[in-house]
Amino acid sequence: MGIVSLTGRLICSSQSEADTVNQLLPAHVQLTTAEAGCLSFHVTPTEDPWIWNVAEEFTDPSAFEAHQVRVRDSAWGQGTAGIKREYRIDGLPSAAR
Repeated sequence: MGIVSLTGRLICSSQSEADTVNQLLPAHVQLTTAEAGCLSFHVTPTEDPWIWNVAEEFTDPSAFEAHQVRVRDSAWGQGTAGIKREYRIDGLPSAAR
């Protein structure tokens, strides 16, 4: 298997959600970019203050899955669990999607 890439958007529905993203994002980026297998990780604001573009690349499906597991129980994962995400993931076996 090769590189796994995730692209899409994080879409807040309130200022409170946007504030949560702004508060938790710096630590989330720092932790993610330090993960083994993370090739790139960008969460960038758009012109809409409630929407961020997301682009991630991991070396392989195992590295991507390890990232997902870590995030689930992190402050970011818990704090943003209810925020809408529109993502496309490429590079995973069909059964893993």
